[in-house]
Amino acid sequence: MKEVIVKDADLQQAAMEGMDEFLGVFTKAIYDAIGGELTAENMGELNSDQLTLLSWDILHEELMDGGFVQLIYNGYGPFIFKNPFAKALRQWGLREPSKFIYEAHTLWLKHREEIERELSDEEFMALFEQFPDFETMDDQFIENEEAWTEDIAHYVDDHIERFATIIKD
Repeated sequence: MKEVIVKDADLQQAAMEGMDEFLGVFTKAIYDAIGGELTAENMGELNSDQLTLLSWDILHEELMDGGFVQLIYNGYGPFIFKNPFAKALRQWGLREPSKFIYEAHTLWLKHREEIERELSDEEFMALFEQFPDFETMDDQFIENEEAWTEDIAHYVDDHIERFATIIKD
């Protein structure tokens, strides 16, 4: 396992700035520990909690930027839906986001081939109109994003040792 290091001062500063910043300290440290990018090769260097946090980070970034259609088109469908991400969230006690991921998984299985194929920019933009079920899921994420992020931040805070080693400056 890679050792993930977080400076206490960085953590304290981020905690004062908000939940996204607090989680960002951990995701940045995890990415730094594995060379800046999550790959199939370095996934084994992280524990399940660290991988779950990176999964949340990827899901969050993609959904806030362009929704499930973008997430799937950008190739993250298998990472989010084939890995035990939803199960891990449930084990963290986060039933609602876990259920949400399972629901999105069903849609992904139904539409993945159409979305994952190579498309022109115009064809890609048309996907958003073709899959209104994903738009509903995107809206549900936006409505719950703040509460779910807060729940994840609380989990990380309560289990810091699973995510990083905190060092004094």
